[in-house]
Amino acid sequence: MKEKKKINVLVSAEIKRVCPEFVGAMVEAEVVNTPQSEALWQEIRALCERFRRELTTESLKELTSIAATRRVYKACGKDPSRYRPASEALIRRVLQGKELYQRDTLVDLVNLASIAYGYSIGGFDADRFVGDTLTLGIGREGEPYEGIGRGIINIGGLPVYRDAQGGVGTPTSDNERTKMTLETRHLVVLINGYDGNEQRVRENAEYILSLLARYCQSTGGSYYLYKAPL
Repeated sequence: MKEKKKINVLVSAEIKRVCPEFVGAMVEAEVVNTPQSEALWQEIRALCERFRRELTTESLKELTSIAATRRVYKACGKDPSRYRPASEALIRRVLQGKELYQRDTLVDLVNLASIAYGYSIGGFDADRFVGDTLTLGIGREGEPYEGIGRGIINIGGLPVYRDAQGGVGTPTSDNERTKMTLETRHLVVLINGYDGNEQRVRENAEYILSLLARYCQSTGGSYYLYKAPL
C-alpha cells in the first residue's frame, strides 16, 4: 500500500504583512467520494433557504469572514468584486435565487462548509501535491495558474498556496492539477481565516470532519491550525 505523506502548511512573511491575525486549518482524511449524496443535498438546500431569509447581497459583505477576505484582497492589490472569494460567490448565487452547481459529493460538501461559515475553503487530492509542504503566499503577475473550469487566470495579487511545483489554491479558484475527483482518497481541506477567529475556524474544521464521516465514509480524520509567523 502506498504510504500517505504528511502534509505541512506554512504561512509566508508576505501574508503576515497584510494579515498578521491570519489563522488557517488543514483538515486531512481518508475518504470515499461518490457522484452525489441526496442526504447531503437536503442539508445544502435547508441552509440555502435559511440564508435567503436572513441575508441580502449587501449584508453578505458585512459577514466578518467575508469582509476580512475582501480586505486582504485589497491589501494584496486585487479587486474583490472582480475576483470574488469563492465563499462570497457561492452565497451570492444562493441569495440571487439560483441553484448551486452539483459536482460530486466531496466538492458539494466543501461548498456547504464554505457557505455555512463564510470562509473560502480549498479541497484537494493530496496525492496530487508535489512534495510535502504547502506555503501560503501572494501570487505574482504572469505566474501560471489554471483555475478549475476557468482556464488560465491571473493570480497576481491573490493569496495562493504553492507546493513544490507551483500554485494549487486561491480563495477565488483552486487549480486543475490538484483538484478532487471521484478517485480521490487522501483529502486535504484548507480553511482560510483572514478574520483571525480561531474558535470559528476550529468549528468549521470540526464541521467538515462531521460531514466527511456522514457522507464520505471517513474515520479518523484530523485537523491542525496554522498561523502567520511571529
